[in-house]
Amino acid sequence: MGDKHYSSVDFGIVRDHLKPEKVDKLIHQDVMGLASTENDDISEDRKHLVKLVDLPSKVLSMTIGGLEPKQSTRRHRHNYETVLYVLEGHGVSIIEDQEVIWKAGDAVYVPVWTWHNHVNLSESENALYVACENAPQLLNLGIALREEEAE
Repeated sequence: MGDKHYSSVDFGIVRDHLKPEKVDKLIHQDVMGLASTENDDISEDRKHLVKLVDLPSKVLSMTIGGLEPKQSTRRHRHNYETVLYVLEGHGVSIIEDQEVIWKAGDAVYVPVWTWHNHVNLSESENALYVACENAPQLLNLGIALREEEAE
């Protein structure tokens, strides 16, 4: 975000046109690749597979999440929205006190600041999903929050 912080006095400097943004990176190849180790720390911290999609979006993030048979994410909440798209497997998301059963091809919405976790219900198959969130937008505003339930 830089060192400049704008306030209402800066209203007059808002541009009346845009220029196309030039970025160095337009593709993250082989997100799930075995050689990809930059996600090991977050996977270890979250205690399930997490592959970060490394693209320069300032508003949206995308991650690939995975759960082994009978595995669950920790119960947590955050002030950014999440949409999960299930690629493989079947399971349940517990959002506050509501159980949402999902399978490959389903999309699940997790509202802002709701306690939730995701569980792979299979005894033998992995579950795999794409999570899209507006976390970068809130991070850039300095207001992103995430909290995990005490274990």
